Amino acid sequence: MNSQLDYINDLLEKDSELRDKIRDEVHDLDKKTRMMAGILNKLHSTPQDQIAPLLDSVRPIIQSCRKNSSALAEIIPPNQLWKWKDMWSISLRNAIYSAALVEYVTTRSLISLEQVNATLGIDDAWKDRFALTAEDYLHALITLVNELSRLAVNSVTMGNFDEPLKISIFVKDVFSGFSMLNLKNDTLRRRYDSLKYDLKKIEEVVYDVSLRKLSGTKAPEEVSDATKSSQ
Repeated sequence: MNSQLDYINDLLEKDSELRDKIRDEVHDLDKKTRMMAGILNKLHSTPQDQIAPLLDSVRPIIQSCRKNSSALAEIIPPNQLWKWKDMWSISLRNAIYSAALVEYVTTRSLISLEQVNATLGIDDAWKDRFALTAEDYLHALITLVNELSRLAVNSVTMGNFDEPLKISIFVKDVFSGFSMLNLKNDTLRRRYDSLKYDLKKIEEVVYDVSLRKLSGTKAPEEVSDATKSSQ
């Protein structure tokens, strides 16, 4: 009996030590994601010709997240991904969001799952220890859309009247992609539903800019019924 208790106690102590190591690494990743979020928040008040240097200041921080990925993969024992992933899930989503926002502003395109893995240095060989799950990727994309709905409004304030239309086209594509998914995760499903409100908000900005003829780009001919009824 005592030997069994000693064995269990030894397992608990090892788990506790491992949890502390993971927590330290995640804490470092959190500091980086907060730093990136703070810099990227300046997009809402930065003139168009000053955005490139701002993005350049974020990219090295994103690259440095590779060290955290590698460290976590080394710490986690084989086949224990799902035992520990909740400890870093939110931090990883925030890192993905930053990478996705930089990619969108730079190329006007959606960062892929493969691109995120490459950007954050997540090796497929680690999939049983440290991996980017589809759920975390999708959560980050929803956060991206949430932020772009803010950017659509603030771009008009900054005098960039073409930006809302560009955002609208991108967000509609993302929303269309989400509509094709069979989302069984309750939290993810609820967050997906919130995209409808972001899309409506963006459409209202596009409609207003178009109505006032402020944009040099033609707005889409079709405006959602929800947007029309709100005018």
